[in-house]
Amino acid sequence: MKIVHYVNQFFGGIGAEEAAGSALEVREGAVGPGRLLEQLFGDGSQVVTTFVCGDNYAVEQQDQLITDVLNHLRDSGADLFVAGPCFEAGRYGMAAGALCSAVQAELHIPAVTAMDMENPGVDLYREELFIVDSGSSASAMSQVVTSMVALGKKLVAKEHIGSPSEEGYIPRGLIRDAFVEQNAGQRLVAMVMDKAKGDPFETEMFSSSFEPIPMPAAVADISKARVMVITDGGLVPKGNPDGIEGMAATRWGSYSVEGKDALYGKDYEISHGGYDPRFVEAEPDRLVPLDVLRDMEKEGIIGELHNEFISTSGLANPLSNTRRMGKEMAQRVKDSGVDAVIVTST
Repeated sequence: MKIVHYVNQFFGGIGAEEAAGSALEVREGAVGPGRLLEQLFGDGSQVVTTFVCGDNYAVEQQDQLITDVLNHLRDSGADLFVAGPCFEAGRYGMAAGALCSAVQAELHIPAVTAMDMENPGVDLYREELFIVDSGSSASAMSQVVTSMVALGKKLVAKEHIGSPSEEGYIPRGLIRDAFVEQNAGQRLVAMVMDKAKGDPFETEMFSSSFEPIPMPAAVADISKARVMVITDGGLVPKGNPDGIEGMAATRWGSYSVEGKDALYGKDYEISHGGYDPRFVEAEPDRLVPLDVLRDMEKEGIIGELHNEFISTSGLANPLSNTRRMGKEMAQRVKDSGVDAVIVTST
C-alpha cells in the first residue's frame, strides 16, 4: 500500500509556534508519526510522501495548500491519504480536514484523520470524513495511530465500516436504516427501566450539552463603570495583523482606540465572510460604536471607555472553538479591570 501523510510543522520536526508560518514542504518517505504508521501497516506498505506545513500558513493559504497537495498527489498512485493525528490543535485539525475532504472528493483516494472531539475540524468535517477520536493528549499516539491504520485498511479494501463505537471514529451524525428485534417503543421502555435501575444503557439520540453560565451581577452604577466593546463582526486594522480567519476563526485580536474619537474606513478592514462588509468598511463605527461611546463618556453616562476593543469572526465557528476563545476573551476583560462589555454582531 502506498500512503501519503500530512503533518504540521511540530510533528514534521521544523519547530513549534515560531515555525507556524512555514510553507508547504514535500518530503520523500515517512516523517515523525509516519514512521509508526508505516510500521503498523506492515506487509510492505510504505509512506511514500510526507507533506509538512505550518499551521498558520495552512489556514491562511488554505486554497493554495489544497491546490499544491492535489497536484502532487494526482499522479502519485497513492492508495490512502492520512492526516495527523491532530489531537486538540485547532489549526492543524482544520487543515487536515480540508485536505482529506479535497483528496476524497477530487482524487477519489480514501482519507482518514484523527482529532479530539473539541477540535474545530471535527464540527467542520465530521459528516464527510472518518475522523478517529484521538483524545486531547499526544501520549496516546500509538493507540490512535493503530485505530487509524485499522480504519485505513478497511477504507482501501472497501470493506464495511462498522459503528463509531466499533471502529473508534467520531460519530458523523448520519442516520442509517437497520433491522432490529424491538420497535422504538419497546427500546425506549427498556432504556428507561435500565436507567431507573442504574444499569448501563446506550441512548439512540445524543443531545448537545452546554456548560451552565451563571448570570453576572448587575452593574450598580454604569456612570462609574469601565466599558469595553467586543465584536464577532471581524473588524480588524488594515492588513489583518493577527491573521484572523474569515470563517471558523481560531484567533481573536485586541486593538487600541486610545486617543481616538471615531473609527475610519481607511484604517480598518473586515475579515468575515458572512455578510456584506461595505457599510462597515465605509464607517466602522457602525460595528464598533466608538463615536457614540466617546460622547457617552464625555457626558458622564458611562464612567470610562476601555481603550481597546476585541474582535474575531463568528462565521461557521464550531462550539468547541468559541468556548475556548470566549474564555480567553473573558480573562482579558477581567485582567483589564472592565466592569461591563457591549457585544456587537453583524
